[in-house]
Amino acid sequence: MSTDHGSGPLPGVHRTPDARFTGLPDFDHPPHYRTWEGLRLAHVDVGDGSPIVLLHGEPTWSFLWRHVIAELTGAGHRCIAPDLPGFGRSDKPSDDWFTYDRLVASVVSLFEELDLRDVTLVVHDWGGPVGLRVATTEIPERISRLVVMDSGLFTGHQRMGSAWQAFRDFVDATPDLPIGMLITGAVATPMTDAVVAAYEAPFDSVEAKGGARSLPGLIPQTPDAPGAAEGRAAVEALSADTRPVLLLWADQDAVLPLEATGRQMEQLLPLRQPLQVVENAGHFLQEDAGPAIGRAIATWLDEVGGA
Repeated sequence: MSTDHGSGPLPGVHRTPDARFTGLPDFDHPPHYRTWEGLRLAHVDVGDGSPIVLLHGEPTWSFLWRHVIAELTGAGHRCIAPDLPGFGRSDKPSDDWFTYDRLVASVVSLFEELDLRDVTLVVHDWGGPVGLRVATTEIPERISRLVVMDSGLFTGHQRMGSAWQAFRDFVDATPDLPIGMLITGAVATPMTDAVVAAYEAPFDSVEAKGGARSLPGLIPQTPDAPGAAEGRAAVEALSADTRPVLLLWADQDAVLPLEATGRQMEQLLPLRQPLQVVENAGHFLQEDAGPAIGRAIATWLDEVGGA
């Protein structure tokens, strides 16, 4: 996979300058680039062994997984962490480009282009609606194990809490989203200025924030909304699934609370063991407990034969 920068972006597509990504704390992995639908999409690919794909959500990027990756590669696994279109080092189309189908298709193309098989798929936040659909109704034959973290599927029947609604209203009213503030407000322990700057690095202008602005509005609020039927199909497939599934949830997640959303996912998924609570962690639990999460996944993979 090429690390070349390639030609410039398509008209109307924003590309964050490379200089924004220098000196990232604990994240010196070189980006790999590929072209899909005219967009330059980035991912990191580090380590050797059984493949683990880690999908971020809103409004983060592959940097989120750095501490988890360190533990998993140390345990003998290969980690592939893509930046979804609109995030990280990937190209950033305008707001109206984003649909649930396109996000799913971008991840399917990654699996196919890298010919990934026998994958452990790890999903968080918006990585869940995307990744769980990829793993059920799109290319289930390429994915052997699932790890779900503070995430789920949208069917149009789900109830969104007051914290999420406040977030949605804020996004609608704020074109120049304060990315760092959104993330610092959803962790349990303070982040350093350098880490906050790393989360803000991809979003160097208002034009760069189309994905961050658009994803909340893609959540179907009624059963007939776009994406709802696809979410229900994925839920139906998951409920009858026989693949090993690990469910991790933060104890202090105000966006998707443990005792509401987390326990609902525990009932939905065909778990062979109970939900594992990640203590002293907020919605972005990789920031609060990244090494512990990496070790938990590595231990689980040893138990279920994913090494």
